[in-house]
Amino acid sequence: MANPLRGVEYDARYLDDTLRAIDGPVVLVGHSYGGLVIGEAADTGRHVRALVFVSAFAADVGETAASLSSKDPGSTLGSALAKPVPLYGGGVDLYVGNVPFPGQFAADVLEEEAALMAVAQRPVTEAALNEPARRARWKSVPSWFIYGDADRNIPPSVLGFMAARANARGEVVIEGGSHVVMVSHPDLVAKTIIEAASNAE
Repeated sequence: MANPLRGVEYDARYLDDTLRAIDGPVVLVGHSYGGLVIGEAADTGRHVRALVFVSAFAADVGETAASLSSKDPGSTLGSALAKPVPLYGGGVDLYVGNVPFPGQFAADVLEEEAALMAVAQRPVTEAALNEPARRARWKSVPSWFIYGDADRNIPPSVLGFMAARANARGEVVIEGGSHVVMVSHPDLVAKTIIEAASNAE
């Protein structure tokens, strides 16, 4: 499913609607801000057996994407953002600038592919990045983490902190990996998801 990227609670409810239409066990996978969404989803107690955080936030109650990304030094996302786009009714959408995008988001991806990713990116609201988590499903659902040690969006030290705090069943750190390891290292990400599906209770 496509994450609406409108707000943590809104996006989690959208995910819940999708989950209710699925029979059988589910492994939820979230990238970046999507980690807050899979950690928030209320339907987790029904049949979600595992959570996989791919370069993603695993927020505790009250934490936000913005607060976690600034917990340790290392994120350069703020300086890479393009001019915010005002929204009808208030608030703004955020994009990464096309020029800094490859280095900021996808430094280990072929230049042509990174350039395409830049122009095809979907916006996230500023409000979503500052909306606190209301639930932390990783406290009760087995979790796996995979991320790169060269992530410029979420400091690798913060990603490691979240994995340790969640008592991750598996943690894969990719040397030189950017924020989009699912693009640069799809084999390792797929392997992590399969491991989660095979070993979740």
